[in-house]
Amino acid sequence: MTLSLSHRIGLISDTHGQLRAGVHEALAGVEMILHAGDVGGEDILIELRTIAPVHAVAGNTDIPGEYDAEFAATIAGRSIHVSHGHEVGSPTPKKLADRYPHDVVVYGHTHQQLVTRIGERLIINPGAAGPRRFRLQASVAVLTIGETVDAEIIAVA
Repeated sequence: MTLSLSHRIGLISDTHGQLRAGVHEALAGVEMILHAGDVGGEDILIELRTIAPVHAVAGNTDIPGEYDAEFAATIAGRSIHVSHGHEVGSPTPKKLADRYPHDVVVYGHTHQQLVTRIGERLIINPGAAGPRRFRLQASVAVLTIGETVDAEIIAVA
């Protein structure tokens, strides 16, 4: 018998100082949260830490020097890169895949939810979890790493 262990990682971005109540339910049970920038203050990270440990990167609206520009980790043999995405101008999955060689690339900035594959690689924008902008539904994502790597976008109220 082979046991399959999977890791669930919460992905969030563009909170801009507001954490919607639905984020707690959407990210319940994740083992860590990766915030892809435009945090909007330490209070957001303190609240997210009630769910799981948090790693946050700087967005274009965060205070310069408050957070690192990028975060990288390896989980279950899969490399993950997190940045806000604005460092490539108008971010697209192709631009980010060309710049970062990781198995999973997580970004924010556009507020548009996106999960796409480029070859075997997964490019994810969890959308914006803060104030509603651009008529887009607020959302987060959950990345699941096991025998396969997948992500699910979850709308939050």
